[in-house]
Amino acid sequence: MRITVYLKPGSRRGDMVVENADGSLTIFTKEPAVDGRANAAAIRLAAAHMGVAKTRVVLLRGRTARRKVFEISD
Repeated sequence: MRITVYLKPGSRRGDMVVENADGSLTIFTKEPAVDGRANAAAIRLAAAHMGVAKTRVVLLRGRTARRKVFEISD
């Protein structure tokens, strides 16, 4: 399954996942967008939200963008 994620790095709100009406996710993380730390946090939070292991979540597109596409395998 592929999901679109809008990442908000460096958030003051803390680590949080919000489902949008269109089926995408908005992920807030405290981690800054430096050296892939925000991407790693997004993978961790998306995996926890979907109830799968972190190894099952793969970043397909958007390594340096705020809009990302993840592939979640079952």
